[in-house]
Amino acid sequence: MDRSLYVAMTGATQMMRAQTEVAHNLANADTVGFKAQMSAFQALPVQGPGLPTRINGVAQGEGVNLAAGSEIQTGRELDVAVQGEGWIAVQAADGSEAYTRAGNLQLTPDGLLTDARGNLVLGDGGPISLPPATQVSIGNDGTVSVVPTGQGPETIASVGRIKLVNPPANQLALGSDGLMHLAGGGTTPADAAVGLKSGVLESSNVSPSQTLVQMIELSRQYELQVKAIKNADDNAQAATRLLQLT
Repeated sequence: MDRSLYVAMTGATQMMRAQTEVAHNLANADTVGFKAQMSAFQALPVQGPGLPTRINGVAQGEGVNLAAGSEIQTGRELDVAVQGEGWIAVQAADGSEAYTRAGNLQLTPDGLLTDARGNLVLGDGGPISLPPATQVSIGNDGTVSVVPTGQGPETIASVGRIKLVNPPANQLALGSDGLMHLAGGGTTPADAAVGLKSGVLESSNVSPSQTLVQMIELSRQYELQVKAIKNADDNAQAATRLLQLT
């Protein structure tokens, strides 16, 4: 294969991969607690037979932007936002412990507290379960209190405490389920210094304007790679015609 054609082809492929990630971020600009994924182009050796000096530019994920999003006032009792650094512990679909900043919590018909995706919210002793209640409130320390159905406000009682954690950022990795996990697996202990704010949600930290600009830049770079492929093909056809004439 012509060298210039190969370089342009691989460049276009990597631009498409980077564009996919940028589009994913933009699609989640309104998703509560979403953290933007970051990537960059890195020079990596080409695998396979040949000289070890061959280098290719590859779009690789660099991690997740853990900056906090802005606060959205909702006034809903089950909406909470983590204040400062920290995470809400939930049980992932595979049963492992995972972490999220999306505080738009829900109650199942069975009284189990979940996040918006249906993952069980963990407390000190496992998933948090609430009895039938006329009022539910969540304190700054994650304590969940209820007023049982048919009782007065004076009967308010604590039924559990949301597990709030704050592991080092370099120990966290984004899973395919959209939740953060400890890079080596396992769990992390609760951190009493992490607090919540009730009636508030944390928005996505994606900047739509900046992401749109990035998408346009990648589109233009992709077009340049396609033009390079066309030029390489035109040159190859011209060379073939010259050989036929001779």
